[in-house]
Amino acid sequence: MAKSSSNIVHQYYKKEDQEGKSLLKVNPILFTAVEIVIPVNGEPETEEVELSADFEAMLKDQGYLPCNPFEFNLYLNGLV
Repeated sequence: MAKSSSNIVHQYYKKEDQEGKSLLKVNPILFTAVEIVIPVNGEPETEEVELSADFEAMLKDQGYLPCNPFEFNLYLNGLV
């Protein structure tokens, strides 16, 4: 079966600290992610991120926890 983007089940992660919040939508097949950074005092920024094959361990070490895709999509679409 081909690895098309329509067959991918994305994984979502979130990290919160004093500086703000960071949300990730990870493509576990292509090792890419969309990151939304929401600073405490500022506008959200979105960027594409390249990940390594051991991204789960890396994200865990950086303090990211699995989260709900609903929150990510609210921020992505500017509804929050």
